[in-house]
Amino acid sequence: MAEDSDLEKTESATPRRLQKAREEGQIVRSRELSTFALLAAGFFGVWGMSGSIGEHLQGMLRSAFTFDHATVFETRRMMIGAGAASREGLYTLLPILAFTGAAALLAPMALGGWQLSSKGLEPKFNRLNPIEGLGKIFSINGPVQLGLSLVKTLVVGCIGGSAIWNRREEILALATQPLQLALANTVHLIAVCCGMTVAGMFVVAALDVPYQLWQFHKKLRMTKEEVKREHRESEGDPHVKGRIRQQQRAIARRRMMTQVPKADVVVTNPTHFAVALQYADGEMRAPKVVAKGVNLVAARIREIAAENNVPLLEAPPLARALYHNVDLNREIPGPLYGAVAEVLAWVYQLRRFNTEGGVAPVAPTEFDVPADLDKGGVSDDEAEQEAADTLNNTNDDASGASA
Repeated sequence: MAEDSDLEKTESATPRRLQKAREEGQIVRSRELSTFALLAAGFFGVWGMSGSIGEHLQGMLRSAFTFDHATVFETRRMMIGAGAASREGLYTLLPILAFTGAAALLAPMALGGWQLSSKGLEPKFNRLNPIEGLGKIFSINGPVQLGLSLVKTLVVGCIGGSAIWNRREEILALATQPLQLALANTVHLIAVCCGMTVAGMFVVAALDVPYQLWQFHKKLRMTKEEVKREHRESEGDPHVKGRIRQQQRAIARRRMMTQVPKADVVVTNPTHFAVALQYADGEMRAPKVVAKGVNLVAARIREIAAENNVPLLEAPPLARALYHNVDLNREIPGPLYGAVAEVLAWVYQLRRFNTEGGVAPVAPTEFDVPADLDKGGVSDDEAEQEAADTLNNTNDDASGASA
């Protein structure tokens, strides 16, 4: 049952899935909304500019039907007049054409935005499959589209027919009216009927838009397995991420090694652990750890310390406590103040001995380290990880040196 549920498309499309569909040209579209926008733009454009359009058309007709005897029998002059009348008509209707053209471009953006994609023009030969075509015809989408078409026809037809039927007496009365008044009333009746038709298309578009949105998101639904796979892909290849983290640790370790010569002392285990401490009186509230490591990294810290005359002190419990409980560039905790103070006191005595001579100070061997801070040795996994990182760090250093 669990496997069946994972294969059912019950999950909403993820943002990445929606973006991919958009790149492929799959966006929400409603033909009824576009039709309504075109009709509304044309209706309100003609309604608002009816005065100027009427004047231009009247002048065009007057010019077209005004001619003399020579014009009638000269074909070339008749063609010139027809061309001028066509240009005049085009100029007159140009604002309406521009208005409807803008509506045609902006209407699709109301739902899915404007999207230019060449993938929609690529040939897909699977569309020629008759079995797949029959499947689309007899799918649930076919009856729904047929039902919407019938609803559109009924709504628009009923509204337009009702508008004409309610004004049938006015239409019949046009035959008895003077020409000028009949023309004005005819224009008025046509405008009313067109307005009612536009209102009918608004109802159809209001029904079609929610259905198209629902159908679009239903088509892009994903199974639980697809969501999990996409999540894994978005997180990235584990091997690549592991390599990136490895490189980051190598860079951090190189930076850490540059701090060892600045340390006051390196506390060791003596072989497994090495922790470098630094303290500047007046600048720090407490000593801090500037470098630490186990096994090969600890050996490298001891080597750098020896090369730069940084004192080494064997204090296994303190080294383990510092390694496990203090992060890099962090101050030591309060329970270790006493033990570290003994170490620093020995360091200061050793410096005075190196500069002034006298009796060499004795290195401390007993340290007051709380038992809960001394976590023992390093695990095999930790040692293996440190060794692998150290090898990578060594390779990176060699590459940098050769460069």
